[in-house]
Amino acid sequence: MRRPPHRRRANMNPVSTLSPQQLEQAFQVFNLASSDLCLAYEELRQQALVLTRELALANGELRRQFAEKEALRESAQRRERLAAMGEMAARLAHQLRTPLATALLYSAQLGEPALPPAERARFAGKTVDRLRHLERLIEDMLLFLRGASAGCEPVAAAELLREAFQTMEPQALARGLLLELRDGSAGCTLRADRQALAGALLSLLENAVQACAPGARIRLAAIAGDSELAFCVSDTGEGIEPEAQARLFEPFFTTRSGGTGLGLAIVRAVAEAHGGSVDARSAPGAGSEFVLRLPLAPAAERRPTVFTKGIVDDIAATADS
Repeated sequence: MRRPPHRRRANMNPVSTLSPQQLEQAFQVFNLASSDLCLAYEELRQQALVLTRELALANGELRRQFAEKEALRESAQRRERLAAMGEMAARLAHQLRTPLATALLYSAQLGEPALPPAERARFAGKTVDRLRHLERLIEDMLLFLRGASAGCEPVAAAELLREAFQTMEPQALARGLLLELRDGSAGCTLRADRQALAGALLSLLENAVQACAPGARIRLAAIAGDSELAFCVSDTGEGIEPEAQARLFEPFFTTRSGGTGLGLAIVRAVAEAHGGSVDARSAPGAGSEFVLRLPLAPAAERRPTVFTKGIVDDIAATADS
């Protein structure tokens, strides 16, 4: 069968069918659309520039307001610190003036030629007592100030417990008190100022000893958590009145004659300097408990506790008693 002759397809390009007038009109429409787009782009660009300037001004205003707020906050904190320092200085001056005036009065009596030897010895002893009180007050004040700038070193909690227990046990026994040790530190390590922390524990134990009558029990314990360690000092002593509990950690507040009123303030300063806290629970006639909470050292800094021979047995025997 013969195929029909091949026919060339017609050119379907519509542009080739437009007349020159139609092409000219199309180019004019394109140019107008391009011009409109350019104008719209320029208008949008100008609006973006205006918004950018307004945003920059707003940011600058926010930064200025923030800077003013920070300056006001720092100024308020500075005034608070100055007021606190002034109050502290006034309290310290009052605390120093009383024993100093008493010591001067007693020492003036020593200059009397006709003073009997027994009276001279009595006045001399009282003078020394007042001067020692002054010395203790100054030492406590230095410890209080040092607590706010604690240094840092890895410290094994079990070692602190052992040292505090061994230091206070003779005093407790001499007063007829039972001092117990419960070590639940599980080998934990603290990053702390060893001397300041040891002083804080001893201060809590000394308060417990002074609050107890013969036959009472005092317990020193440590409890390890996931991220913190709690040192607990509890006693079965006389307890603390509710009115006094609210002021326990105030500098120079004391319910004990001859006390400096800085012991618990030092404990709180040490706790806060180490990123921790201290709390107290007490009831009149039911004893007291003080809990010193401190963050644990990072795992990389923890080290095992090494005891000398016999210490582990001593602690275990104390815990079982």
